[in-house]
Amino acid sequence: MNAVSEAPVLMPAKRRVAHLAMLAGAVGVVMLAYANVGLALNGSVPAGMLTYGLGLGGLVLIAYLVLAKFAPWADPLILPLVTLVNGLGLVIIYRIEEAGKEVGASAATQLFWTAIGIVMFSVTLIVLRDHRALQRLTYTAGAAGLALLIAPLLPLIGHEQFGARIWINIAGFTLQPAELAKLALAVFFAGYLVAKRDVLALAGKRLLFIDLPRARDLGPVLITWVISVGILVLQKDLGTSLLMFGAFVMMLYIATQRTSWVLIGLLLFVGGAFIAGQIFSHVGDRFNVWLDPSNSIYYEREFGGSYQLMQSLFGLGTGGILGTGLGQGSPEEIPLAFSDFIFAAAGEELGLTGLMALLLVYGLIVQRGLRTALAARDPFSKLLAGGLSFVLAWQIFIIVGGVTRLIPLTGLVTPFMSQGGSALLANWILIALLVRMSDSARRPPPQAIQDEGLTQVFQR
Repeated sequence: MNAVSEAPVLMPAKRRVAHLAMLAGAVGVVMLAYANVGLALNGSVPAGMLTYGLGLGGLVLIAYLVLAKFAPWADPLILPLVTLVNGLGLVIIYRIEEAGKEVGASAATQLFWTAIGIVMFSVTLIVLRDHRALQRLTYTAGAAGLALLIAPLLPLIGHEQFGARIWINIAGFTLQPAELAKLALAVFFAGYLVAKRDVLALAGKRLLFIDLPRARDLGPVLITWVISVGILVLQKDLGTSLLMFGAFVMMLYIATQRTSWVLIGLLLFVGGAFIAGQIFSHVGDRFNVWLDPSNSIYYEREFGGSYQLMQSLFGLGTGGILGTGLGQGSPEEIPLAFSDFIFAAAGEELGLTGLMALLLVYGLIVQRGLRTALAARDPFSKLLAGGLSFVLAWQIFIIVGGVTRLIPLTGLVTPFMSQGGSALLANWILIALLVRMSDSARRPPPQAIQDEGLTQVFQR
């Protein structure tokens, strides 16, 4: 009698080789950029090139081995793309550090945090075998997200830096809890909207060509709006406020497919920011600096002034189309070039062409995340993958728009490039969640195998 057994389809060996080749290519590009900086600055290959190369390569190999074991069917492009961006961030930070002007710039520290981030990436994949378990933690995640947002306002641990109260200091370590809060809130938004999307999708009155939601369903949006305005006012953090509210509104749109929610969210945030700008001077200054950065009233201010923005624009203008070349510009003249303004620092030496290439890499990461959302087989996965992809894309837009003066400067950092442990850890966990959902969405269905009375189970 023949037995029929359900066995997972094996991942082709060629696919594993291609994945490794892409990772090796990403590390190779980073090492070439690193050598280029050393040759431009000192006329020789940097002495620590082998150390950085082996360090980054070893870390990426660990990430690959964990991914191959615990998420073998995940999208093969995500990890190489993230490795490339993270590595180029290390190169830019090293270049600024070598200039010797920016206190705090340290490629070694950033490599250390990259190692911790990859460890968290690996731990997330190993522990979280089924991401759908997060749906059971919907309200726990919401409470944790709110607690993390409120933490900087608490006495003793709350810490103000660069004019914004967005840090906490615990046992000598300074953390930015909002970076982890965005992940917890994304899980909460996804779980909540899956449960309530049918109600929120109901239409009320029609205004012109838009079906407005019912008045009774505005509660969640209004509550989120109040929290985001509170962050803007109390913590002086326009970036987190905009990121959180924008993520909720977009996930609400994904869940309900109603454009009216986007319009209502846009009107609420713009209205709230305008009123806050009229009442609170630190909020109004952000907009005044954006409108007139050359005004001497704001130019000389230490915090919230326009000196950084103007230097950023000068650097981008100096870079032009092709850039000055790695190691041949003066990005250290931009304050916080290794952190908030690393995109502008890269623009001076890589030029508009290099920045477009960077944005293309970011766009591919977001596209693979959205593709995962489309391929997901359950509503929670679709919302969470779409929400996390939008959070990444929205953060990139906010920081790039800020340093180029498209929108007011917010203080967010460029994902995977800017120096900072909190952001790097949170973003590597975000990638791990996308990888986990991608593996679930792309995994082929079990294959029935007939064998003469024997059950054959093929496992990688």
